[in-house]
Amino acid sequence: HMPRFLLDFYICFYYSVRMLNGIKIYSSDALWRHILSEMGATVFTTPDDADVNFDALGLAGPVSALAIQTAIQNALDGDIHIIHDIVGHNVHLPVIQARIIIMLHKSGGMSGAELRAALGYSPSATTHAVDTAIYQLRRTFGRDFIINDNGVYRIGRV
Repeated sequence: HMPRFLLDFYICFYYSVRMLNGIKIYSSDALWRHILSEMGATVFTTPDDADVNFDALGLAGPVSALAIQTAIQNALDGDIHIIHDIVGHNVHLPVIQARIIIMLHKSGGMSGAELRAALGYSPSATTHAVDTAIYQLRRTFGRDFIINDNGVYRIGRV
């Protein structure tokens, strides 16, 4: 039996925009995993590969979809200082571009397949989303911002 506040919440956002697209989230609770998945998140049953540990956010119902999105975004913003340090100023980027910068910085470099997998795509996917995001980052910060060294993407220079 689903608690009433969760049912109301579920109905409220079911027809709304999928506001967590591209974000990888861990939750130990099956119901929250379902709700987060419906909101567009990629949901994990172990915290190792997730960007956000939903359980650690301490949200207790009733809670709105907007409150959930805000709490998750605030958790992700903890890495925003990395982007500032790299580019030298505050900048607002689409989620996929920000995640690419943060992952490449933290890892020291990733192959295209590793980067696609880290962003929630199949490593062998033929999607151009990652390529397009890298192109846009290079267009914004310069051709040498993200370099490809023998198949490994790395942060270059601004």
